[in-house]
Amino acid sequence: MSLNLEEGLRLGAKALNLNLSDEQVQRLLGYMALIQKWTKVYNLTAVRDPADMLTHHLLDSLTAIAPLSRHTQGQPRKVLDVGSGGGLPGVVLAICMPELNVTCVDTVAKKAAFVQQVAVSLKLPNLRGIHARVESLTDPYDVICSRAFASLPDFVTWSRSALAEGGVWMAMKGKHPQDEIDALPADVKVFHVEPLTVPGLDVERCMVWMKPEAATPA
Repeated sequence: MSLNLEEGLRLGAKALNLNLSDEQVQRLLGYMALIQKWTKVYNLTAVRDPADMLTHHLLDSLTAIAPLSRHTQGQPRKVLDVGSGGGLPGVVLAICMPELNVTCVDTVAKKAAFVQQVAVSLKLPNLRGIHARVESLTDPYDVICSRAFASLPDFVTWSRSALAEGGVWMAMKGKHPQDEIDALPADVKVFHVEPLTVPGLDVERCMVWMKPEAATPA
């Protein structure tokens, strides 16, 4: 892995006010190397250029760390990354927040297998990949996240059976998805939308936080 990628990663993390250890930096670079290696065979991502991979994948996923850390407050939490593909942002969360227990679910078997391989190769006991439809999951997760997965209404509807009591949804989106927010089920409430800035990428990004709303007694 070339030095300029490491430098780019370190600069990006600094811009996001993330204090990553050397070990975390090396694991993130190792993860990127695994994506590059596997993509040749398995087509995990359309982004092939390492510099683009750094901004579009790693740094983009790293924008989730600070908001999620504020939410979990360092507590061990179970996180489900839906439609995770090659493990974005799930693998990045597992590397940067070792207190989390991260499961990446994807309907494509080879993508789930890749995440399992990452967990073994990078020695991440808090990461697993499962091949399943999210609708079939019933284990409770404290945070269910997605990045560029589906519309917000589909995301919350499909993953609802896996949301723990008191759990939240965290969706990484492009520009503010007002139409999707308006189309959410009546008993799902958006309690926070925060803009995200990806270092080195001039794009609109935001994080939409949602939770089920208890029915008010008539």
